[in-house]
Amino acid sequence: PDYPGQENFQGTQLHSAHYLNADPFKDKKVIVVGGGNSGAQILAEVSQVAETIWVTKTPPQFLPDDVDGRVLFLRATERLKVQQEGRKVDQPIGGLGDIVMIDSVKEARNRGVLHSRPPFQSLATDAVIWPDGKKEKIDVIIWCTGFKASLNHLKSIDIVERDNFVEVQNGRSIKLPNLWLVGYGDWTGMASATLIGVSRTARATVDEIFTYLQEINTKKFSE
Repeated sequence: PDYPGQENFQGTQLHSAHYLNADPFKDKKVIVVGGGNSGAQILAEVSQVAETIWVTKTPPQFLPDDVDGRVLFLRATERLKVQQEGRKVDQPIGGLGDIVMIDSVKEARNRGVLHSRPPFQSLATDAVIWPDGKKEKIDVIIWCTGFKASLNHLKSIDIVERDNFVEVQNGRSIKLPNLWLVGYGDWTGMASATLIGVSRTARATVDEIFTYLQEINTKKFSE
């Protein structure tokens, strides 16, 4: 997200995609922005070595301790199946975007770290400015604000649409039928941007490619 004064901030800014571990932030003051799983997990790690502030647009929602990522994937798969069959979706308590209570997040909860505050209003050279006008000095901002598929490497073959996705059917490009895509999000398979989801999608894709190559070879030898 863009904030007034962001270009003038002289501290460190990084996206969660570039986060490796908490070591570079030891003894610093760090703001973690974002109320999803990445934000909670990075906050849990960084708060062990640094002073942290957690900023979220809305109060973060936490899943019960006994619900993990696999349960969420199965829930999402069942929801998709119900939708495809035209039946009413009976969404269980706890949304698919709620925070999974992995061990590090539970430990952060026990330390009293999992408390967020609404977004700041703007940035100064070495501080954030809150809506009430108060300045608070910080050293680092970690942006845990989501991802967009990077498709620049595919633009030269003219298959990327204006809204930054590729038209596919079951993961197979419609414009370029010898190309399959996995791992870019739900448009390449249910929960395809997750490890559990992409493993299922990838297995199905391998089977399709194998069949496709067999058909090509059969046609080649029959000519």
